[in-house]
Amino acid sequence: MSVPLYQAKAEMFRTLGHPVRIRVLELLQAGPRPVRDLLAEIDVESSNLSQQLAVLRRAGVVVTFREGGLVMYALSTPAVADLLAAGRRILGEVLTDRDGLLAELRARGNR
Repeated sequence: MSVPLYQAKAEMFRTLGHPVRIRVLELLQAGPRPVRDLLAEIDVESSNLSQQLAVLRRAGVVVTFREGGLVMYALSTPAVADLLAAGRRILGEVLTDRDGLLAELRARGNR
């Protein structure tokens, strides 16, 4: 029996629900990178990064390949970058709406 689409989507969003994983995906938008480059950019222990990369790989969000002696990580599809961009847009709109509401509340004072 297959998993309902809404359940598969929820699992994908759970996979993305970790700051280190999001940071990895942001960095990979610029192109494939070896683990050492990711470690230089993300303030986590090597074992933690390795664990988070494994989660992303199992979910099919990133892929690996060898380049010389290095294991390279890359986004599995440009749609991952599109999803991150959509998240930024949504966050920007939500925060803008909150700022507008806060300004309106302050302007009205105690009325």
